[in-house]
Amino acid sequence: MAAVKACNILITGANRGLGLETVKQLTEDSCPKRRIFATCRDPDGPKSEALRELAKQHPSVITIICLDADDPSSVKESAKKVGSLLGNSGLNLLVNNAGIVAKGTIQTSSVEDMKNTFNTNVIGPLLVIKEYLPYLQAAAKASGTPGMSSNKAAVINISTMGGSISKMPSLYAQFPVLPYCVSKAGLNMLTVLAAEELKADEILCMALHPGWVKTDMGGKKAPLEPKESVEGMLRVIGSLTEKHHGGFLDYTGEAIPW
Repeated sequence: MAAVKACNILITGANRGLGLETVKQLTEDSCPKRRIFATCRDPDGPKSEALRELAKQHPSVITIICLDADDPSSVKESAKKVGSLLGNSGLNLLVNNAGIVAKGTIQTSSVEDMKNTFNTNVIGPLLVIKEYLPYLQAAAKASGTPGMSSNKAAVINISTMGGSISKMPSLYAQFPVLPYCVSKAGLNMLTVLAAEELKADEILCMALHPGWVKTDMGGKKAPLEPKESVEGMLRVIGSLTEKHHGGFLDYTGEAIPW
């Protein structure tokens, strides 16, 4: 079960894979007054059917919101909509989960793949943090408690070992996904600099590696099931304190070198 006690939670890329599993597990938790804003690019499309079914089962908990991380106006509109539903309590937990993978090497990676992965994996989270910051600040102020935690106000950027400059070279032959790795290294830097900016507001910010998971992105060879990965990530998120601010952990709570 989820160890997260945050009341108001927003998750990007919530219609499939790890995003959908995170929404599922958070609805199984018995946290009173919880509201989950499950965002995705196309809420009415075929790829969002499982999320729509889940929302029907938990209508008082899950609200599906259209948010395309590649589209600044979509991010802005989603923030307005969520803001009107939050009231004065603010947003306790923002999970930047939406992401894409593109395979390639120096010789085979296209300009289009580089741009697309950077737009979704780096600029998208930047815009989301920027637009939702007022609601995170409101939650931090409303908590009335000192320090940092995911139950107060936090930004969790779902990253990957592939974004680790020290770890990835030895894995590159096995995983030739240069556009993805470069973009996730960018997300890691965004995390560190966002943590620096958000420190004054006592908004926790960190990067989290879910492991290699059996999803559309991870593929069938991955050793981890989504359920196990998300259970671990929620345990980690629920246990975060200010000492993890600006850090990079995996789903077991182990620190990953940048």
